[in-house]
Amino acid sequence: MSNYDFYAIFVGCGHGCDLAARVLAKAGKRVAAIERDLWMGTCTNYGCNAKILLDGPFELTTAMENYLSLGIFDKVPQVNWEKLMQYKIPYIEAYKPVTKALMEESGCTCIHGHGKLKDAHTVVVDGKEYTAEYIVLGPGQRDNKLDIPGKEYIHGSRDMLSIEQMPKRIVFIGAGIISMEFASMAVDMGREVTIIDHGDHALKAYPREYVDEVVALMEKKGARFKYCEDVCAIEKTATGLMVKAKSGFEVEADYVLEATGRPVNYENLGLEALGIEAGPRGIKVDDHLRTAVKNIFATGDAIDKRIPKLTPTALFESQYIADLLLGKTDKPICYPAVPNLVFTFPRIAQVGVGLDEARKNNKYRVADVPYGQFFLFNTHNEATAKLAFIFDKESNLLVGAAAVGSDAGAWIDVLSLVIFNKMTREQFAHYIYAFPTTTCGPLMLLSQMW
Repeated sequence: MSNYDFYAIFVGCGHGCDLAARVLAKAGKRVAAIERDLWMGTCTNYGCNAKILLDGPFELTTAMENYLSLGIFDKVPQVNWEKLMQYKIPYIEAYKPVTKALMEESGCTCIHGHGKLKDAHTVVVDGKEYTAEYIVLGPGQRDNKLDIPGKEYIHGSRDMLSIEQMPKRIVFIGAGIISMEFASMAVDMGREVTIIDHGDHALKAYPREYVDEVVALMEKKGARFKYCEDVCAIEKTATGLMVKAKSGFEVEADYVLEATGRPVNYENLGLEALGIEAGPRGIKVDDHLRTAVKNIFATGDAIDKRIPKLTPTALFESQYIADLLLGKTDKPICYPAVPNLVFTFPRIAQVGVGLDEARKNNKYRVADVPYGQFFLFNTHNEATAKLAFIFDKESNLLVGAAAVGSDAGAWIDVLSLVIFNKMTREQFAHYIYAFPTTTCGPLMLLSQMW
């Protein structure tokens, strides 16, 4: 019998931890989960779920816009943000009691508070010590806030997800996923949108040509992009907030959202005393997700990694840790191609080898498809939708794909399966799919372009 209180203790209970904790508990292991905020983390309570609830009506109005030129609709309805928020808040609030109950029903001991490592096998919460054979760290990330005069006027994504009224004038600091998604909604509502970024273009992780198309559409609706600018101060004025950049550029706003990255919550975990290396980018781990202390693991957004920090990635790591601790595997973690999507209007999606990289590297063949023109009936009159298939010339396998269009997420999910299973052209040729669905078009074209 073990002398420890638990087989495993999870510090943090977002998606990087909660699945593993429940799997281990259901397997008969004594498991404790420590959470200082809300159970199941940012995505469930402050991120993906809330965002997609707010996104839904804008997805509908965007689809309607595609038919305006045909005269099918006289006008596109305006989204009522106040009513939308009244719909969103109770739905998300209902998660709070359910998430903890799911943990407890699986057999986990739930402990609310801040967990700090005392030694390799001990976690302290509010002065009480808990011991375990294994410890898994999943402290997650937080909104960044620039250390500038007027920083008290800056809001993060959590704030924006709960505002009762959409402000008339909004400045977004940073042109990454969070800013671009919120800005897409705001500009659709006719708000004055300014996006300020340190770099020379938006959404650096996505295909530049597709990003430029989305930016152009947003600019057509009135959004203003200011690149190569660094915000240095925010001042309260009689009529709002004056956002100032080092170059001398100024813009007045009613609301300022900063989305310049999300640092990891690595502080005050007791890592330094144990020799565990960590910083704002994350906790250092090996190819088994182990820290420098071999019985202490890290997972989810807390890891310093090149793989996209997404909810599905965290769940993948959580399942891997469960398998590792149950003895079902001893192999290093091996990530599949990770599909990722930015919820702008239209969407931009990619998986596997990046489109920008493929265009520069002679080992790849890129097949560009003006998808909306080929399958206008299938894209709901979205003529600008595009797809790109990326093939490895030597193996002749599909190794990447990118898309811009309202259904880009559905397309990329299906293409991810082709990449993950390393399907050959011959195998794919015998695949039958439903027609005419959202996903059938890309599959039909893939067979032709292969």
